[in-house]
Amino acid sequence: MTVRDQTRTSRTLAGIATSPLFGMLAKAGRLKAAGRPVISLTAGEPDFDTPAHIVAAAKAAMDAGQTRYTPVAGTPSLKAAIATKLQRDNGLTYALQEIIATTGAKQALFNFCLATLDPGDEVIFAAPYWPSYVDMVRLAGGREVIVPTSADENFRFHPEALQAVLTPRTKAVFFNSPGNPSGALYSADDWQALARVLQRHPRVLLVSDEIYEHIRFDDGPHVGLLNAVPGLRDRTVLINGVSKSYAMTGWRIGFAAGPRDLIDAMEAVQSHSTSNPCSVAQAAAGEALSGDQSSVRRMAEVFRGRHARLVNALQRVPGLGCRPAGGAFYLMLDARGLIEAHRRGRDDPSFGDVALTDWLLERHDLALAAGSWFGAPGFLRCSFAASDAALDEAVRRLMEASHEVHASGP
Repeated sequence: MTVRDQTRTSRTLAGIATSPLFGMLAKAGRLKAAGRPVISLTAGEPDFDTPAHIVAAAKAAMDAGQTRYTPVAGTPSLKAAIATKLQRDNGLTYALQEIIATTGAKQALFNFCLATLDPGDEVIFAAPYWPSYVDMVRLAGGREVIVPTSADENFRFHPEALQAVLTPRTKAVFFNSPGNPSGALYSADDWQALARVLQRHPRVLLVSDEIYEHIRFDDGPHVGLLNAVPGLRDRTVLINGVSKSYAMTGWRIGFAAGPRDLIDAMEAVQSHSTSNPCSVAQAAAGEALSGDQSSVRRMAEVFRGRHARLVNALQRVPGLGCRPAGGAFYLMLDARGLIEAHRRGRDDPSFGDVALTDWLLERHDLALAAGSWFGAPGFLRCSFAASDAALDEAVRRLMEASHEVHASGP
């Protein structure tokens, strides 16, 4: 990465760097372009094509000349489709003025941070976390407060741990269910237990990031924060989008729904950054949300099958721990046994999960994400948004790597 000249950039950027995930993706891509048989399980991107009826809607929009500016917060037709989706899938009713369409769910989150945080405000979220949470909060002048969680308890917030970090400086709490990178899934009972804490802090804002809502591995419906605790609606912003459930990562359409004053503030931020999201992508997203939903169910079933298959296989790899996830398309692999064996065998006490990802890529042509990038040192994140053949080969390479590490021990 290019060294940044601190005399030419703001002090705010001093602690901000390009995502290491993108660095790993780029390195894996370079090796693959050079002819190496690299398998990359780093990307948080469905490996499906966007369904044909959604693509057709985009083509129709272009043919109809829908290529101009739209209202900053999105077209009325897309906002109506979002409102219909929220009622149909989530049992939540929002007026169009309580909804904003954004350039991906990431922009919705960033808009929220810029619209609500003052210097020194604290934002709480659980580790492991999506790395951009940290940098968005910092860029907005806030400070992250990270609550550790444990694999034994499926990486979920404990109410007592949340209570311990709430202070007069707390401005917001971020929740993500199903979660990236952990696959953490909160039940109605979980939400209600957390709400009993939050109700003692009525000025704290809440963000419910539900971008993976349709990718879950139990047999029940999605249960979001507001489904379980509707009384928190007046201070909760719900974040979602079409990227994960509809295989539309490149279309860059997300959305937020929440109290009118917060949505208005987020729209003001957006009016000075991107303005409206892409008009053609908005037409496609409207069709995704309001049209045939069978592709969503099919993709979710594929991910469910891959999850079961991969957990079963990875639990057999010496030195790796693998617990089932609740949803999304990631597994957090406990690599501490493998790391410790590598340290002993090579007398390298500094060897950790980041070094392990480099070693796996260089030695075994396998790209995974280091847990340290998500606030979970000693773990690896494995995406199973890949074909069965690629996943089977990845497991074989991990088994080979494990045998190599353990064979070199003292």
